[in-house]
Amino acid sequence: MEAATKTDQPKNQDHDDFSILRPERKASEPPEAGEPFYQDLNLLQVFERIRGKWGRETVKCYRDLPATPEETAYRRAVYGDVKKEPVYAALMRFTRDLEEVDGLCAEKEKVRIPLQRAVWQIREADRYCRAYEDLRQGLEKAEVTSEGLQAFLRILQELQDSAAYKNLKNLTERLLGRIKSLRFVITYEKDRMSVELRSAEGGSEGSGAYEERMQAQTGRAVRQLRNPFLTDPTLSGIEKACLEILMKKEPAFFKELQETADCYEGYRKPVQVQFESEIRFYLSYCMLQREMEQAGYAFCAPRIAEGETLETAGLYDLALALTNLSEGKEVVPNDCRLGDGERFFVLTGPNQGGKTTFARSLGQLVYLTKMGLDVPAVSAVLPVYPRIQTHFSVEESVETGRGKLMEELVRLAPMMEEHKKGSFVVINELFTTAANYDALIMGKKVLDHFIGLGCMGIYVTHLQELAQEREGVVSLRAQRNEQGVRTFRIMRGDADDSACAEDVVKKYHLTYEELKERL
Repeated sequence: MEAATKTDQPKNQDHDDFSILRPERKASEPPEAGEPFYQDLNLLQVFERIRGKWGRETVKCYRDLPATPEETAYRRAVYGDVKKEPVYAALMRFTRDLEEVDGLCAEKEKVRIPLQRAVWQIREADRYCRAYEDLRQGLEKAEVTSEGLQAFLRILQELQDSAAYKNLKNLTERLLGRIKSLRFVITYEKDRMSVELRSAEGGSEGSGAYEERMQAQTGRAVRQLRNPFLTDPTLSGIEKACLEILMKKEPAFFKELQETADCYEGYRKPVQVQFESEIRFYLSYCMLQREMEQAGYAFCAPRIAEGETLETAGLYDLALALTNLSEGKEVVPNDCRLGDGERFFVLTGPNQGGKTTFARSLGQLVYLTKMGLDVPAVSAVLPVYPRIQTHFSVEESVETGRGKLMEELVRLAPMMEEHKKGSFVVINELFTTAANYDALIMGKKVLDHFIGLGCMGIYVTHLQELAQEREGVVSLRAQRNEQGVRTFRIMRGDADDSACAEDVVKKYHLTYEELKERL
């Protein structure tokens, strides 16, 4: 068989526009200036957990928000496939295969002899091709149904079924087989060294792989004796001398070897590199979900509401659950519902009663639904919101010299722009430094503005009056038990002034006993 040329190698089938994250690959919109919700919702804690196992490149995908409901549906279908055991197992094997390829690549970089480097190049590319061949078989057996994985499977089939790919694959197998069967005898006599090349073809005495031959001679499994040209990137002086002699004795073979290695330059196609990066997004979350489910935490695939209903049962804060999991603690799940004509929750209740945690869990629910992933809840029905906006209490800025109230207003202003209609909004303890009267007026105006823009969301506040019955607003309250102990349960109900007042009195040491002691 003649050596392959660079023009014989499989062509890029113009699949560079493929993405497993969206139906049509395109640059995602950059995050808006000052986008705070990743930090406000404690999503950075979740990302850090994922980064520890999967790297920063994977975490970047978690900031790549779908631009349309169609993109969300596309991801949801892919994730539905990835969750299936045969698909998950095939993809996890694939990632391990890629780690092996990367290991070969790292070793190849240590090689200094061009011809030896050519051998390592072929081995690396061959292992890469076999990884994708195994992935193809796994996906075909699993019968994937999502548009994304079906499209990628067709790309693999088109590539691997091409005549160019098959020819190069056959040539590679022949060359690697020949390399493994190379035999030579070194004779050193009277200060002279001679190298005799012996063919291992045709069933001769030296036939078979190097390891098999050594095992037959020693009568035991050989672990340390390996073909040095295939297992160690560095060669001793005598090995280099032998290689030079072999090149002179077999110039045609080594020329073919180098030409084949040249064919594999840039063997990773852009579509494959893109897939390898993006598929880790689904796998990383699926692995995280499986770990949580084994620990007893619930997850579900959210159902997309046809209208504007938001309803969930058993919802919990994923970031808090991850922290509690390592500490052996549990989280308290909650239920909630926004029905027809209801736009905003106003949540009040005692300090440290779970209000902020509940608000974060709602924001996480909206984010994970938008990303096409399962959510930390027993059940969930909600729309796909065009964007998520959050405003959590901020401290004064020493750099700007603005007070806390001004910092809050500066951050609030871009959230209230006209083009951000339909957002899901999470507001936590706004205007806490203003007088109650002023904070109440401003709070009502903020709520009315967002409701007027068709937004939905939650407003956590210490102002009981904001939770009073009004159009579009649902009052929620953090609960206490009969002994006055916080339960971290969030339920519908009128705001309780006494609970909040009691917390304020204790916070500022104004109880009857404390006042009496001072007097």
